[in-house]
This record gives sequence, structure tokens and C-alpha cells, in this order.
Amino acid sequence: MNYVWDFGILAKYSHLFWLGLGWTIAYTIGTIILGTLIGLIVGMARLRRIPLIDWLLIAYIETFRCTPLLVQIIWFYYAFPVVIGVNIPAHVAAVSVLSLYGGAFYAEIVRGSIESVPVGQWDAAKALGFRGWRLMRLVILPQALKPMMAPYVNQSVTQLKNTSLVSIIAVPDLVYNATLINADTYRPLEVYTIVALIYFAILFPSTLAARRLERGLTYDKV
Repeated sequence: MNYVWDFGILAKYSHLFWLGLGWTIAYTIGTIILGTLIGLIVGMARLRRIPLIDWLLIAYIETFRCTPLLVQIIWFYYAFPVVIGVNIPAHVAAVSVLSLYGGAFYAEIVRGSIESVPVGQWDAAKALGFRGWRLMRLVILPQALKPMMAPYVNQSVTQLKNTSLVSIIAVPDLVYNATLINADTYRPLEVYTIVALIYFAILFPSTLAARRLERGLTYDKV
């Protein structure tokens, strides 16, 4: 196959790549923050072991963890408005689904990390008079942070990759803008090679940092 590569033709579309990258990073940061808040609330609520509430929280977590994110985005944008009778803007649908999806994973990270703190630490803190939020804030959470950080960072890195799926509902992220450029230039190989390199340039250092953090926390336990 005699294909002639020509990246020069994409130079005039550089602003679209930058714009898409900006939206991708904005959606990533925003949904990580919202997802973390959801994860903290849900993860800590699950520790209470109130049967009905716990069942509802498990249903939420498993619904988002056990269905494809792409299907969730499409359903939330096209089907959910029919159910509630209100149109949902694409950016609202994208942020909502990404945040809820990430929150489901963050919730299990939070719950598992807190439960990994030895029972003796809980008992010792209670013997010293710590109760409720004071017990959690001053004694348990500081010890839970170490096992929590590595999976939290890994999930946050995954969140950046997941933003590429919102292009299916015309959210102007990097992948969506790439489709616009491709439609104008008919150069899919060059366009998506650039997109892949951009994602790699962001994600590779992030994964290295996550591995270093994980190794550091592992050595701290030895």
C-alpha cells in the first residue's frame, strides 16, 4: 500500500487539537474532583452497614462498575431524558456519567482502604476517647491514605482515557475535534496518530508516577 504520510497538512488545525486537549483536561480534573467526593461519601456511608442504605449503595456501585461506560453515556444522554421528560445538555451528561462512574470505583477504594486499618487501631483510638468523625479524621484516615493512594492514582489516570468516550455525544474533547479535522482533511492516519501521541505524552508520565508511588508505599510497609 503506497500511502504518503503528510502531517504538514494538519498544522492549520493545531488550534482544534489544543482546544480539544483543554476540554479533555478540564473534564478529567472536574470529574476526578466530583468522583472523589462521591466516592468519599459512598465509601464511608457503606461502613455504617445500614441494610437498606447499604443495598442501595451497592446497587449504584455495581451498576456503574458492571456496565460499559460508553453504554452509560449513550443511555444517560438519549434515554434518561425520555424517562424524566427533561433534555440534558451533552456536557452535563458527560460530567454526570464520568463522575458517577469514577465515584463507584473511588468508593470501593475508600471503603477497602479504611477497612484495611487493623481492628486494634480502632479499639485503641476508642479507648483513648476518640469517637465518630474525630476518630475517622485523626486516627483512621491517615492510616488508610497509604493503601488508598496507589489505586486512587491509577483510577484517576484511567479517568483521563475515559473522557475520550464523551465524543460520542458531540462533547468537543480531543477525540471529537479529531473527527472534525479528519472530516475536513480525509487524513485519518495522521489525525489519530497525533491524538494517540498526545494521550501518550500525558498518560505515560502519569503511569510512571503511579508506579513510583505504589513502589514507595510498598517499601514503607516493609
